[in-house]
Amino acid sequence: MKGEPMAQSDPTEILLRHHRWANDQLLNACVALSDEQLDHEFEMGLGTLRRTLTHIAGAIRGWGDMIAGREQHPRLEEQRLSLEDIRKALTEATDDFETTTRAHDLDSIATGSRGGRTFSFTRGGVLTHVTTHAMHHRAQCLNMLRRLGVDPLPPSSVLEWMMMVDPV
Repeated sequence: MKGEPMAQSDPTEILLRHHRWANDQLLNACVALSDEQLDHEFEMGLGTLRRTLTHIAGAIRGWGDMIAGREQHPRLEEQRLSLEDIRKALTEATDDFETTTRAHDLDSIATGSRGGRTFSFTRGGVLTHVTTHAMHHRAQCLNMLRRLGVDPLPPSSVLEWMMMVDPV
């Protein structure tokens, strides 16, 4: 981004910017797929591209609620969303997560509840979890896309992001 310092010098910005970019690359690769392909069952992870993409968005939203100190939204995973609705949910959740992450010190503590249990984590730990959790599921999606015959696969690694989006 012109006029701004390169994100490559700030680990928080690397994680946040790469996270958004890689999710966008994955969604863009899914645009040409049919509903049948989005719902094709695979023996990995959550089983389908649609469920996995919905889970990525839902997890970002849930953790964003936690670090903001808000009541949890209803779980996205309980819905069958269109790809357009997944993109909208993912964009909104990512915008919120980025804003909340940047508004707090990474060593500050966030506390939230789920399933009757209370958890406390540093916001830096949550940032790391959210971005690596999404990377784990994006890898599953890439494997699903490969099995569906998508070629080329979308770029997704931090190295690809650095070379394509934020070169030194």
